[in-house]
Order: sequence, then C-alpha cells, then structure tokens
Amino acid sequence: MKPQRFYSISPVILTICLVLTITACCERFQGPAKPLSITAIDQKNVVGYLLPKDLPNSITLIPPFPSKDSAANAVDEEVSRKSLVLRGTSRWMLAAEDADLTFPRAARVFSCALNAPITEEDTPHLYRLLRRSLSDASLSTYPAKNYYNRPRPFLINREATCTPDSESHLAKSGSYPSGHTAVGWAWALILSEIVPEQSEALLARGRAFGQSRVICNVHWHSDVMEGLVMGAAVVGRLHADPAFRADLEAAKAEVAAIRKKGLKPLRDCKAEEAALGLRLPGIP
Repeated sequence: MKPQRFYSISPVILTICLVLTITACCERFQGPAKPLSITAIDQKNVVGYLLPKDLPNSITLIPPFPSKDSAANAVDEEVSRKSLVLRGTSRWMLAAEDADLTFPRAARVFSCALNAPITEEDTPHLYRLLRRSLSDASLSTYPAKNYYNRPRPFLINREATCTPDSESHLAKSGSYPSGHTAVGWAWALILSEIVPEQSEALLARGRAFGQSRVICNVHWHSDVMEGLVMGAAVVGRLHADPAFRADLEAAKAEVAAIRKKGLKPLRDCKAEEAALGLRLPGIP
C-alpha cells in the first residue's frame, strides 16, 4: 500500500524549515536529467547553477502520490472540483499569466510583492539569478514526474485549462510534483532573502503562484504541496554554490539601489491584489 499524506501543518512553515536545514548542511559539505520541458519556457542557452548530479532527488524527497482510494486523493479531487468556480474570473486570468515562464514576462511575477521592478537592465544579477534557478527548480521535479507519470486533472475531469495551447504537451508530462510550483516557491524564498522586509508578501505570492496551477486545472493539490518541498530543497542546495551566492549578494545591492530610486513595479498591482483576493475554495 502506498504511503498516505495528510497536510495539517502550514506548507510555508514546512518548506522554510526544510530550506534552512538543507542550507545548513550544504554550507558544511560542498543518471542525467531530462531536458527542461515546462511549456512556454524560453531559456535558450541558460543553464542552472547546479550540475544534474547535485540536484535534489525528487523520488527520494517526496512520497508516492496519493492512491486512488486514499483520503489525500479525496482532498485532491475536492479541491480540484471547487476550484472550477474560478474559471473566467480575474484569478483564472492571473493563473494563466503565472503559467507563462518566458522572460522578461516571468521576471515581473513577484515585482508587486517585492515592491520594485525586476528587469535585465536595472537588476541584471537578479534577472540572471531567476533564470538560472528556474532551470534548477524545474529539473529537480523530473525524476518523480517521469517515475510516477501521474495524470493531470484536465485529463480526468475533462474540463478546460487556463492554457489550452499547452494541453497537448501537458498531457504527456507527469503531474506530480508541480514544476511551476517548485520554481515559484524557490523564487519566493530567494527574494525573501534579498528583501527580508517584504518576506511575508513574497511568500504569500509564492504560495499563490503554486495555487494557480490548481486553478488552471493542470495540477492536483498534492502536486503543489510537494512542489513547495522541491523548491525549498533546491534553494538549500543553491546556497552551497559560489556563483549563486555571488549573484545573490549582487542582487541585494541592485534591489537596494532601485528601491532607493523609488522605481515602481511594472505591473498593475491593484489588479493583481484584487485577483489574489479570489481565494482557492477550501484552501486557507
């Protein structure tokens, strides 16, 4: 019988504890991965900071996905069903925006939470940091994705997704865990370290970024929960990499400089706040 998962502890607390633990270990100690294949990513020649052998192993770190007759799977199905009421709303449209990990668009996702713009011109080290860590976080999920090959919600419920052009690709990609969630949570943790005073807003946006995958009808709730774990695990490993640490320190100086200039986010932050106010039903 496959192990069951019950989520009674805040994922924010769990993943922050995980990243701190792994970071501490990495500071004491210093099969090829599949090519990056998240839909609509234009990474060109950008590579991650970590070698494939140094990526956290998702098969080791997360349990099997919930079995069909389990309580955890019943939660997945209920959350998926309830999330359908958000179709056509501003939250649905925000989920579609969150699905697009092409740059420079993806660099702006956290700009409202950061209260500063993120551009290649003004924050080149931060821009590079986000692009490279995207590869690391995404690739870390593929061992489990390929091993479990869990069907995505839209293949089961036959309902629309917020990214119809991506459905043919997504149908061939395992649902568990969520790669987008791993990326978004890694970014939230990294940005929280760069601007600690904005950490609550950044972590809230990171969690909402993962929930966008459920709202989009392309991931189950448990896919997202374990995506948070993988994002935190990657950030822990990244702290052992000198190039990452150098970009991190340079990014801190860049963000401090643009905040001193009073530069504003390149997004409609009021509209984003209103959309995020439409919460995923059944999820606090």
